[in-house]
Amino acid sequence: MANPDKVKVGIIGSGFEADIHAAAFQIMPEDAEVVAVASPTPGHAQELANRYGIPRAYLDYREMLKEPGLEMVTITAPNRLHAQMTQHIAKAGIHVVCEKPLCMTLEEADAMIDICRKHGVLLFYAEELFFTPKYVKAKEMADQGAFGKVYQVKQSEKHFGPHADWFWDVNSSGGGVFMDMGCHGIAFCHWFLGRPKIKSVYAHMGTYVHGDKTIGEDDSVCVIEFDNGAVGIVENSWARRGGMDDRVEVYGEGGVTYANLHMGNALPTYSEYGFGYAVEKAPTTKGWTYPVFEELWNYGFPQEMRHFARCVRGREAPQATGEDGRVVMEALYAGYASAGLGCKVALPYRPEGAAKPIDGWLRHRAR
Repeated sequence: MANPDKVKVGIIGSGFEADIHAAAFQIMPEDAEVVAVASPTPGHAQELANRYGIPRAYLDYREMLKEPGLEMVTITAPNRLHAQMTQHIAKAGIHVVCEKPLCMTLEEADAMIDICRKHGVLLFYAEELFFTPKYVKAKEMADQGAFGKVYQVKQSEKHFGPHADWFWDVNSSGGGVFMDMGCHGIAFCHWFLGRPKIKSVYAHMGTYVHGDKTIGEDDSVCVIEFDNGAVGIVENSWARRGGMDDRVEVYGEGGVTYANLHMGNALPTYSEYGFGYAVEKAPTTKGWTYPVFEELWNYGFPQEMRHFARCVRGREAPQATGEDGRVVMEALYAGYASAGLGCKVALPYRPEGAAKPIDGWLRHRAR
């Protein structure tokens, strides 16, 4: 039976990210509980519900929105559906948690922010790097002056490709690895430095390994100039073998810190035979691997979901909002345009004739 003191949560989706959300709420269950899940794929929602003891499963998320007492819904659907789903959820008077990236266009971002404000609901941007314990500690030290004036922040996330097929389809995702994971790095650098304005974006990208699956980029490098004089460097790859690699570097005139998300929480292991699971995106467990422990906690997912629930109850002020997601969207558009043009792109940036971020790169690559 649902606990009336906890925020009642619904999840849209039943794949990899939906599983993470469901698990995260169970790891830190004090403030919220998942009461429903919806997925259009027959059987999938019920499978997720069975796995986590979720009371109800739906094929249509709009039917789930009629669930009595539902207070917050998390969106883990393909990017092209985020704006439409947010509209429906907000109109139902329910708070929204939207997985990254926020949407497909700046117009959609503005509409999502506006409709949530109009209906008096919160729009949370699900950027777990704001809650990742190692990265939170690095920011705490920086804010305390440990490194003096920070002049460069780097965030790197690399693996051999996404879980779901829709990521490879740029019409569903909006782009390749820069859209999928560059959004993390942009958000991280912006947040870490205290959310200064972005002056310019310069990016390079290419499709090196997965040209048989996508016309999108599978490797990217992006340099962001902020108006406080600092620089953010964002490196991403779907072409890196060996499982997930996620790290940050912080450089200041008085110090430096490195945070490798996995290596400090891993057990260096050799196995001739293999075993069940090592780490996200690792293709094998034979030979040398680095199995991690308390993986979701180390990523920050439970802390993130608990924070959103506490915001719904008015116990905390939102740290990751739709406005953060919009900043990232503008930088993504500028980055793709920069990679296409081969030069810096200044912000503010409003693309013309681009239905999705990657169009700024594809239109020039085709010439």
